[in-house]
Amino acid sequence: MLHIIWSIVVGFVVGLIARAIVPGAQHMGFFATAILGILGSVAGGLLARLISRPKEGSTFHPAGFLMSLVGAIVLLVIWIHVR
Repeated sequence: MLHIIWSIVVGFVVGLIARAIVPGAQHMGFFATAILGILGSVAGGLLARLISRPKEGSTFHPAGFLMSLVGAIVLLVIWIHVR
């Protein structure tokens, strides 16, 4: 249960950072920002694990966080152009 709450919080933060980096107005609420960040974290995190695996037992992987941010930015740009 705690893992799910942590994923939502981190996803929301990643979504907020992605919205701050991408120029223009994005008309998204709390839930849309959180979903954007969570999906970006999943996509970017999977790619980061393919490139560089974290050490056994580590709780934080910098490449995973950076790729989560990149994944959220890519999804946000796609969302802006599709909408």
